[in-house]
Amino acid sequence: MAHVNHIRLSELSHRINHVIENAFNATTFWVVADVTNHTFRAPKNYHNFELVEKDPHSNNIIAKISGKAWGAGASRIGHFEQVTGQKFTNNIQVLLQVKVTFHSVFGLSLEVLEIDANFTLGMLEQQRLSTLQKLVAENDFIQKIGDRFVTKNNQLPLPMVIQRIAVISSKTSAGGEDFNHTLQNNPHGYAFFVDEYHSVVQGENNADQLLQKLIEVYQSNVPYDAVVITRGGGAQTDFLIFDNYQIGRAVAKFPIPIITGIGHQKNETITDLMAHTQTKTPTKAAEFIVAHNKRFEDGIVSLQKTILIKSQQLLSSHVQALMNVSSQILSKPKITLYNRIKDIESKIDNLGTFTAMYLKNQHSNLGHFVSMLKVMAPENILKKGFAIVKVNQKIASNPGDIGVGEDIEVILADTQITATVKNKTKYDGTDHDL
Repeated sequence: MAHVNHIRLSELSHRINHVIENAFNATTFWVVADVTNHTFRAPKNYHNFELVEKDPHSNNIIAKISGKAWGAGASRIGHFEQVTGQKFTNNIQVLLQVKVTFHSVFGLSLEVLEIDANFTLGMLEQQRLSTLQKLVAENDFIQKIGDRFVTKNNQLPLPMVIQRIAVISSKTSAGGEDFNHTLQNNPHGYAFFVDEYHSVVQGENNADQLLQKLIEVYQSNVPYDAVVITRGGGAQTDFLIFDNYQIGRAVAKFPIPIITGIGHQKNETITDLMAHTQTKTPTKAAEFIVAHNKRFEDGIVSLQKTILIKSQQLLSSHVQALMNVSSQILSKPKITLYNRIKDIESKIDNLGTFTAMYLKNQHSNLGHFVSMLKVMAPENILKKGFAIVKVNQKIASNPGDIGVGEDIEVILADTQITATVKNKTKYDGTDHDL
């Protein structure tokens, strides 16, 4: 074998290091990359990871470099986690300020000097806005009107009383316990019937499990008044599950009013925007339900008072009317009787007056008739020169009853003559002696 010139690996490594230092020593770079294979050694405050770039079309890795952070770089990562609420861990995309280093044992790597929190927050918000736009574009039961999202769910009317509730929460969630405690120990003594559906409520990769719980509630056929989704506080990225497209779509279309009690204090999640009612914490969700029922009770009490007042007013008016009728019943017969007595007295007076006048008139008529009788009396007629002729003891008023030769009696005023008829001649009504 011919002699080959060679150098030791360490010498080659030293040369590489020298070239890299000369090329990159005074230069830093802002790099966008995804974090993978992350480990953190807390005692040494040391982060070790890989930075990768993926092809946006195939998701294949097209670049990969080891990364590390300690000292000031590790402190900046700690600050990043406080600001964003996002743990520096696998599968997040970050904007890092790095410098290129080379180590003879560990090889080429990028040392973290700074990390941009605003970039990560912006990426999360951009992803959230993109999901919202997709929800509106692809579903006719979701509309954006102004700054508000109108969904099938938030247009449902809440029952007048919320009593039977399905709660979706973590089995170990303190938030779920806070919700139940506030609900069951309400100061008004309201009774609630709560069915719990336990699910992991953080981590976007657990969205399918949360979605399945919504499906279980729907398929239970229990006539729930409301569904409550609760989660306690946490880092902002803990709530990414509630920005999931499928979760947002299911909540927007759900046929039972959904109340969210998700313990975040910053931006609203997509689930909040799609739901019927959003509250900031599980406790607030319970307080909302109790207050909703209290408004119903207050309305019933107010209605009861109104009915009572109206009934009293109506009863009072009818009592007054009855008193008026009673007064009329008591007074009217007296008035009627008095009027009838007056009528009778008047009739009696009139009868007495009319009787006296009638008797007077009749007495006058009777006097007239008496006078006529006196005038027509036989003695008065005889005194006037008239005579009464009798034949056979009967007054003869018909000359034909008197025959020649018959005896007749002629009665004068103070003389009675007996005579015999010698002859009869017809009288023509003329007194020849006058």
